[in-house]
Amino acid sequence: MDALDRLAEPGLDLLRRVDTLLAAGAPDGHRVWPLLRRMQVLPGEAVRGFVDLHPAPLAGAGHAVRRLVRGYDEVSATLTDPVLWSGPAAAAYGQARTALLHHLDEGPESLVGRLESTAGYADALAAWVEGSRLALARALADVLRSAEAVAVVAATSVTVGGAGRGSSFTPGGVEAAEIAARVLAVLCVAYDGAETLLRQWAPSLAESRWRNPVAERPHYDTPTRVGW
Repeated sequence: MDALDRLAEPGLDLLRRVDTLLAAGAPDGHRVWPLLRRMQVLPGEAVRGFVDLHPAPLAGAGHAVRRLVRGYDEVSATLTDPVLWSGPAAAAYGQARTALLHHLDEGPESLVGRLESTAGYADALAAWVEGSRLALARALADVLRSAEAVAVVAATSVTVGGAGRGSSFTPGGVEAAEIAARVLAVLCVAYDGAETLLRQWAPSLAESRWRNPVAERPHYDTPTRVGW
């Protein structure tokens, strides 16, 4: 359990109240509007989804992918064993074997290279989740102890009526918008980080394409010798 887990219950309760007040509108020109348009979700729902996002499964996926590399290493070792034969068939086999070794484990575009990149991407995502959860926990801690939180709780603890949608006279409306802006700003930064990671890692996660071996013209008049 991390800081976000510990703050989730009181934080989500406060944000539920914030969402209720925001449903009646926010002050015109408030900085929360661009954030709401971008996120397309109220802060309570946004945080609720993020609370369920944990780094451990992503880190575990990275470890699992790296374990697959050992299997490719074993296959590569088998393919590099010396073959005691010569002739046209041996030459053709050698060309195919070299191409397969290159495809399996030679450079970042090989299968092993892509596995390592996939594991690295999972690790980077796990680190992003961990850092983003910490930043969100700090934001929740700040708003929970703020004067705006007191105003929001007071406004949602009584029945409020008579205020028009978006009215600046809605009790707690300004404070709710301020809390929402603080929380959504942190989430926007978090999702910007995720998009940056995807752009950075995308080239390394592309398909590893098979390249046919460069075949030499066989010489059928050459004998094949085995076990010399």
